[in-house]
Amino acid sequence: MKLAYSPTSPYVRKVMVLLHETGQLDDVALETMHTTPVEPDSALLPQNPLGKVPALERPEGPTLYDSRVICAYLDDRAGGKLYGTGSRHWDTLTLEATADGILDAALLMVYEGRLRPENAQMPEWIEAQWNKVDRALTALNARWMSHLSGPLDMGQIAVACALGYVEFRHAARGWRRGKDALSEWFNGFESRPSMQATRPPEA
Repeated sequence: MKLAYSPTSPYVRKVMVLLHETGQLDDVALETMHTTPVEPDSALLPQNPLGKVPALERPEGPTLYDSRVICAYLDDRAGGKLYGTGSRHWDTLTLEATADGILDAALLMVYEGRLRPENAQMPEWIEAQWNKVDRALTALNARWMSHLSGPLDMGQIAVACALGYVEFRHAARGWRRGKDALSEWFNGFESRPSMQATRPPEA
């Protein structure tokens, strides 16, 4: 298999952490892509017409894209242990969706600052994105610590990658204030070898 890859993409990081945790790293070749929302890598477009990483080429079917689709596929390939069963299955999917929502908002903040001319930027819009992040982190701290502290699943991986990205790009916002339980959990989860091996380069 071949993974369209960017070392700073938090969505790619989710896939990479899963590959480490399920012992599939050697089954996937990484193909680095240089893509932005306004200038996608031309080599990526045949794999994913949306021009986004990650995208996973596989021998038995069309290329998969969207990190949630890829993670579900790779988990199934490894025996299907990271999404749980019964009510935990739905909780795990909800946590993964929450984490991806955090990433969506945090990335939009970055794009606003990097891609839009300064005189066209909207501080109110940036703050609205941060408010989404903060509300989601508050909910995780208040409602989801029992699940996050349970057996490893995709919800935990997704949340950890989201927190890692918020800390990577928006550290000055001080996301940990008032979220002691979530902060402590992240400190522990971040020490896993899979998280250490996938830390984004400083950029």
